[in-house]
Amino acid sequence: MEFAELIKTAKVENVQLSCSGLPPIKGTLCITSHHLLLSSQPGGNGEQGTVELWLLIRNVDAVEKSVQNLSWYQTSRTNSSHQDTRVASSLGTITLKCKDLKVLQLEIPGMEECLNIASSTEALSSVDSVMMMYPFFYRPQSMKLKDGWQLYPLQYFYEQIASETGAWRLSCANGDFTICSSYPPAVIVPATVDDNILKKAARFRQGGRFPVLSYYHKKNRTVMLRSSQPLIGPNRKRCQEDEVLLSAALDGGGRGFIIDTRSAQAAKQARMMGGGTEPTSSYPRWKRLHRPLERGRPLQESFIKLVEACNDTSLSMDRWLSKLESSKWLAHVKGALSTACLAAQCMEREEACVLVHGAEGTDTTLLVTALAQVILDPDCRTLAGFQGLLEREWIEAGHPFHFRCAHSAYSHARLKQEAPIFLLFLDCVWQLGRQFPFSLQFSERLLLVLFEHTYASCYGTFLCNSEKERRLCKVKEKTHSLWAWLNQPSERKKHLNPLYTYNALVIWPSVEPQSLQLWQGLFLRWIRSSQYLEEAWAEIQRLVTSCEDAPEGSAGCTLCHSQPDAAYPLTSAGTANEG
Repeated sequence: MEFAELIKTAKVENVQLSCSGLPPIKGTLCITSHHLLLSSQPGGNGEQGTVELWLLIRNVDAVEKSVQNLSWYQTSRTNSSHQDTRVASSLGTITLKCKDLKVLQLEIPGMEECLNIASSTEALSSVDSVMMMYPFFYRPQSMKLKDGWQLYPLQYFYEQIASETGAWRLSCANGDFTICSSYPPAVIVPATVDDNILKKAARFRQGGRFPVLSYYHKKNRTVMLRSSQPLIGPNRKRCQEDEVLLSAALDGGGRGFIIDTRSAQAAKQARMMGGGTEPTSSYPRWKRLHRPLERGRPLQESFIKLVEACNDTSLSMDRWLSKLESSKWLAHVKGALSTACLAAQCMEREEACVLVHGAEGTDTTLLVTALAQVILDPDCRTLAGFQGLLEREWIEAGHPFHFRCAHSAYSHARLKQEAPIFLLFLDCVWQLGRQFPFSLQFSERLLLVLFEHTYASCYGTFLCNSEKERRLCKVKEKTHSLWAWLNQPSERKKHLNPLYTYNALVIWPSVEPQSLQLWQGLFLRWIRSSQYLEEAWAEIQRLVTSCEDAPEGSAGCTLCHSQPDAAYPLTSAGTANEG
């Protein structure tokens, strides 16, 4: 396929762009294989020079168009008479609704040009071939292709665990992806379990996702595992190798909790379809807990309803609050945080091991294991540690980003496999940052950047559904890493939290209704100005910098003498709440 075949009109003059928060801009619109470019006319819009606005076409979620026919009479004069001539024209309007929730409006003179631009944009934004996407064409001069891809290897994570205990080993049995197509080539498993046991246990788990180590809790020497559901089926099949694997994870003693992210009824129905959950008779040292979390269509529809409510500025306060509640988005946030806290509590307070799974083990499972680590581990709350967590628990662990982030909240396409699971995770992390403003080294800006790049990016980090697909597409050889860009000194500084103070404590969030808030920085980002908030953060950054530069022994800045976050956030009543 050639991109030129999809572009019906490449250039249109006198196009006006309107966007909330920006003055209208009039200029020349050009459409390329990956971008819409509006170049303003010199001297127009109050600017001395030319202004260029670029939009990555992959960011377009929906295209809406309308054409208005215009007519007027033009008077021409001759020596002896006046003649009125009827002039007809048309003006087309294209509304571009983007995956990052921005809404743009283009006014294009001429019906044919309008329809052609709309058609071309729809076609280019729907290109599904990974290797035709912009990251494979993006070549910034300041970066090298190899930069950033090896920043957070699993080997380094394993060596940290190996320095604490010899109970675990790094297995490369999945090096050719034949055991599990959605797992990375290397995984961490009990040292007493050989690769043959892993292969047989994989056949007993959906998609081959046998239990692997997700997190080692140094304080209590407990572990968190993740997997997919066992294939028990209606005949209650057993797998001795799977039982041996989970028994070995308990290291000869202790007990464990299995947190199933489905309801007991859903798990029972899955057993009739060939799936199921671990029976106590076969796994006597493991106690099963059901904590249902929505995924798939219900979560996507919740996202759509929330965005609709946020965009409707005509609603009264009562009506808006009603629509916000009916979207159930904050209920999903509460459920995710509560389940992650349960997993963390089992490890921290019960001193027990944890296995987390749902059905496939690629969505709500990763949501819980990743959140639990942010709650438990201060290293995961640093900028580098958080990036490593995303690489390990989301990207390499096989979250299908290509499927889940194919569309955002505006698309008119029929829902297939879209679901904002990763966005829900980012929202939960934002809630943690709001309740513990000193404990996260990174700022809200980083979370917003991650949201944008999962849906449309010039980097290859979030491409494809698994490591196997990324290797087949040669993503790491032919695209740039997002981490390489984020870790450039100039960019890194923008994403740091100036209030950060290292906090070694576990941070237990409150999930009470008064403690969870709408993430306005994301969902109202393009609806109301964030100018004053940005100015406030810039002033905080200036104060912190001046304090750091102050002579030793001086009073410094009051921000730097603030108390770090306690283990528990304070509720509105002023009492500690364990969440």
